[in-house]
Amino acid sequence: MIKNSFISVISQDENRGSVEFQIVNFTNKIRRLTSHLEFHRKDYLSQRGLRKILGKRQRLLSYLAKKNRVRYKKVITQLDIRESTIC
Repeated sequence: MIKNSFISVISQDENRGSVEFQIVNFTNKIRRLTSHLEFHRKDYLSQRGLRKILGKRQRLLSYLAKKNRVRYKKVITQLDIRESTIC
C-alpha cells in the first residue's frame, strides 16, 4: 500500500460518526499534511495542526483498543499504521 494514497476503506453506508470512520478520516488528513510538509518545511502552523490531529487519532485508537480489540486490529491492518505501545 502506498503511504500517500488516500484511503477509502469505509463504505458510504457506514456511520460517519463511528470510531473507525473518524480514524480513517484523521489518517487521510495526516497523510495529506505530511506530503504538504515535505515541500513546505517551515510551515509551523501546519506542523501544529498535524500534531493535534495525531493526538486525536491516538486517543481514538486507544479508546478502540480498550473497547474492542478485534476492531482495533482490523483498523490497524487496513490503514497500515503501527500498533500503539500505550493502551
